[in-house]
Amino acid sequence: MARHSNSWLLPSLLILILWSPGAYAQDDLWERQMTSGAAAYEQEDYAEAERQFKAAVKTAESFDVKDSRLAFSLTSLASLYRHQGNYLAALPLYERALAVSERSLGPDHPKVASSLNNLAATYMDKGNYAEAEPLYTRSLAINQKHLGPAHPNVAQVLNNLALLYQFQGRYAEAAVGHRRALEIFQKALGPNHPKVATSLNNLAELYRDQGRYVEAEPLYKRALDIWTQAFGSNRPEVAATLNNLALLYQYQGKMQEAEPLYERVLAIAQETLGPDHPMVATTLNNLAALNVDQGKYAEAEPIYERSLEIKRKVLGPEHPSVAQSLSGLAAAYRGQEKYGAAEPLFKQALEISEKALGPAHPHNAFILSDLALLYLLQGKHKKAEALYSQALSVRENALGTDHLYVAVSLENYAALLRDTGRIAEAIVLENRAWAIRIKHERRAPII
Repeated sequence: MARHSNSWLLPSLLILILWSPGAYAQDDLWERQMTSGAAAYEQEDYAEAERQFKAAVKTAESFDVKDSRLAFSLTSLASLYRHQGNYLAALPLYERALAVSERSLGPDHPKVASSLNNLAATYMDKGNYAEAEPLYTRSLAINQKHLGPAHPNVAQVLNNLALLYQFQGRYAEAAVGHRRALEIFQKALGPNHPKVATSLNNLAELYRDQGRYVEAEPLYKRALDIWTQAFGSNRPEVAATLNNLALLYQYQGKMQEAEPLYERVLAIAQETLGPDHPMVATTLNNLAALNVDQGKYAEAEPIYERSLEIKRKVLGPEHPSVAQSLSGLAAAYRGQEKYGAAEPLFKQALEISEKALGPAHPHNAFILSDLALLYLLQGKHKKAEALYSQALSVRENALGTDHLYVAVSLENYAALLRDTGRIAEAIVLENRAWAIRIKHERRAPII
C-alpha cells in the first residue's frame, strides 16, 4: 500500500472568482481591485492578492445592501485563503458570502447554489462531512429546479457530492453520483469533453479506493486520451490523471511502472507551471513516497526536503500539505532507524495538521499511526497503544465504524496487542477488521 502520497481528485468547484470583468463597469475602483487581485493570484503573489481582495471587500461594503459584488469579493478572498490551506480564515468569509448572496439574490438563485458549493467544499477540507452534505444537497436542488436535471451544472454538484460520499466510505452512493454525473456530461457535452474526463478520473479513484484496480485502469486511460485530444499531452490535467494512474500502480506494487509516470508528471508540472508550483511539490512528495515503499529511504530524503521547501515557500509553513511532507520525511528517517530525527517531525506534522484541519479530521489518523509505529519499533508499547487507539477513534468518529480505514486501524492495533501477548484482545479486533473488509467486498456496486 502506498503511503504519504497524493491522488488528485478533480472536483468541479466554483471557487476563486465568481465575478466577470465589466459586470460592474460603473465602479472603476472595485474593478481595479478585483482585477489586480486576480492577476496577483495567477502570479502566485498571494500577499498582494490578499491586499487587493481585502480592499475590494471594503469597497463593496459601501454599496447597496442588495448589491451582490460584496459576495463576489468575499468569495475571492475566501478562495485565496482556502488555496493556502487557511480554512479557519476561509470558512467565515464563505458563510458571509452565502448570507449576502441570499439577501441580494434570493435563497434559490443559481449563484446561491455556487456559494453553497464553495462553503460545502471548505467543510470537506476540514473533514466536517456532516456539515457539507446538506449544503451540497441544497445546491443540487437549486440547480435542478432552475436548470433541469440534465444540466452540466447539476452534474458538477453530483460529482462533488459523490466525492463527499467517497471520502466517507459510502462507496455505493458515491458510485451512483459519479455514474449519473458521467452520464449527464456525456449526453450534454459529448463523449470527448474534458468534463467527461473529470468524471472518468473520479470514478477510477473510487474504484481504486475499493481495490478494484482492474476496473480503474481503463478509466484512467480513457480520461488521459480525452485530455490529450483536447489539450495536448503537456497539460496539468494530463499530469493529474497520470499521477493517479501512477498511484494505482504503486498500490498494486508495480513500482517500475509507477516511477516513469511520476517522472513524466514532474516534467509536465515543471514545464507548464514552473519549478516552485504546488503541483511540483505534490509530485516530488509522491516520488519520495515511492522510494519509501521500495525501502530506498536515503534516496527519499532529499526529494521530501525539496517538496517541503516549495510548500513552505508557496503555501506557508502551516499548510496541511506541509504536514504531509514532514510526516513522509519522518517515515524516511524511521526506515533508517533515525528515530531521534523522526519523532519531532511526526509531532510537528501532527501539530500543523490538527491546527489547520481540526483534531477530529481523518487525515490526522495517518500521522498518529505513523508515530505509533515509530514508538512500537522502539519498544515503547504504551505510547504506541495510546496513539493507535486515538487514530482508531478519529477514524470511527469521522468516517463511520465500517470504513476500510477503520479496518486498517484495527489491524494495526491488533498487531501491537499480539506483540505484547494480549492475543484474545487482538483476535477481537482482527475479527472486526475482517468483517469490515468482507462487508465492503459484498457492497461493491456493479457498474
